[in-house]
Amino acid sequence: MMKTVRSISLLVFFSYINCQTLQRSLLDAAMQHTNNQDYLEKNLRDCSVTAPSIMVTQFLQKLTYEEVQTSVKELLDLAEKCKSLQPHESPSECCHQLMTTFLEHICNNQGIADKHVFSDCCNTNNTARHKCFLLHKRDDAGYSDIFQIPNSEQICEMDKENQVSVKERYMYETSRKHPFLYGPTILTMSACYETAVQSCCQEGNKTECFQRKLEPIRKYIREISLRHHHLCEIGIKFNHKVAKAVELVLLTKKQPKANFSEIAKLATVIKNLHQTCCEGNAAACVFGRSQLMNYICSQQAILSSKFTPCCELPEPFRGECVITSENDDKPDLSSLPLSRFTEDQFVCKQFTDEQDDFLQEFLYEYSRRHPELAVPVILRVDTVYQNLLGKCCKLENPLECYSHGEEMFQRVVCESHERVKNQCDLHGKLGDSNFHDRLIVLYTKKAPQLSAQELVVFTKNMAAAATKCCPLNDEQQFVCLEDSAKLILGALCRRHEAEPINAGVGDCCDDSYAFRKPCFDDLQVDGTYISPPLSCDQVFNLKEDLCKAQEEELQTEKQKLLSNLVKQKLRAAEMQFQPILVDFAHLVEMCCQAEKSEMCFQEEGSKLIEKCWSLLGG
Repeated sequence: MMKTVRSISLLVFFSYINCQTLQRSLLDAAMQHTNNQDYLEKNLRDCSVTAPSIMVTQFLQKLTYEEVQTSVKELLDLAEKCKSLQPHESPSECCHQLMTTFLEHICNNQGIADKHVFSDCCNTNNTARHKCFLLHKRDDAGYSDIFQIPNSEQICEMDKENQVSVKERYMYETSRKHPFLYGPTILTMSACYETAVQSCCQEGNKTECFQRKLEPIRKYIREISLRHHHLCEIGIKFNHKVAKAVELVLLTKKQPKANFSEIAKLATVIKNLHQTCCEGNAAACVFGRSQLMNYICSQQAILSSKFTPCCELPEPFRGECVITSENDDKPDLSSLPLSRFTEDQFVCKQFTDEQDDFLQEFLYEYSRRHPELAVPVILRVDTVYQNLLGKCCKLENPLECYSHGEEMFQRVVCESHERVKNQCDLHGKLGDSNFHDRLIVLYTKKAPQLSAQELVVFTKNMAAAATKCCPLNDEQQFVCLEDSAKLILGALCRRHEAEPINAGVGDCCDDSYAFRKPCFDDLQVDGTYISPPLSCDQVFNLKEDLCKAQEEELQTEKQKLLSNLVKQKLRAAEMQFQPILVDFAHLVEMCCQAEKSEMCFQEEGSKLIEKCWSLLGG
């Protein structure tokens, strides 16, 4: 009976991570893990065995796989709490000791410290040292994707020889490529990867099998890694109230039937767990996630009916399954109108006496009534309500003032919805390519300090979000674009944090997490920017190499050209740049068909350069 339940539960789990195409063979392979009697104990103790490997790799991304193993062995030998750990003991103390021991170990090893440019970090105290190490993590390091969608023969041979398990190598490659991805997720997806590989290596068409079974895993890791990094940014940049508010909304949307006190308690626990994970302590993160899931599954009757299939699974599958499970059904709240927050005469007393609890309860009640709204939109409503009470409760007749609250909430939602609708209308009118060009013009004017390459990549993500979200129905479109925008703008703000762009971008990033998107939408031309002198000869890349470029590369070159031209004339209308872009595309097409392409680029390119000088006033 348990085997049947486990099979169903695994099937549910894989469907949650968009692995609908995973066949029975993968489920059977995964069950080889879950039916092992020692599996649960082994995974609960991963924080003192496997998790240190994740931690070391995520901090020391340049280390080879063999160097990581050596470093982990040295680390565990130094951590007394881990050396003496008995099978019946909790690994909690070992997990928490590992981070301090790890930082000391690196700083005592001059070779590693110098190789990873950590010498400056080692000259500071413990807290500052830890923060310094975190700042050196790079999620754009461009490490190989070989273990994401691999060479089938190479991976199957590695699995067959079993000198180093495929699972361990995948864990290593994933950890160094995604240094902000939480340890429990790496453990889970490594197990999924291993079972997929073992299954596909038995197939006749291994390459097709790998594509079908590993692409959903790769996609999930890429997306969840962005979300983990984003949650870390919120915790670092904003105060603990903002981080807790985000968790409270997410929890309430997932578990709208759970009572407020339970949601508030869980929000605090998860906020603290996020902090542990974001600090890079993979061992404590794995242990903390396991404890949290034990509690959630023991309370599933009062939390959510959707957790049952997940709670049948052992770790690490259970945690990821619960996190990615669908929202519970919305309860009937007709007998509990939200008007008590805008029509009760004692609102100001509650706001004054117990401000944090009162505002959290409002956020909880509003979220469970509006699961269709994205987190940032709900937080905007919450911010408006808090500011409203801050103003009204100073007046003689506060009730008359805050009784207009529900109208204000509706206005916030409508304004947010209108912004998304306008964006999608524009996307529909212009099409993918021209919409991307429009974004390049807009954001080059807002942030001209970014390189042309950075602006192309940033706006490409925004354009891709519109392509994905805009065809959806109104409600889904709204949530999809708001959700995508928070991640894309979060990445831009991390770029600003690393190397300041301009004051306007800084204000949008720092002032209000809830209103970050509207702030960027409304950001105007950076009037302080003085463009460096740029010759039109430098603007164009008119070489024969263009003829070998793929369509996407040509598009990128054209868009970099557009961005560089806009930087020279920030206040010029977009239509002024279009003739040059059209001529550039025509020139490339014509010269690449010519018998002597290089000569064509030289002769015809001079005419294009003349047009450029005319535009720039040269």
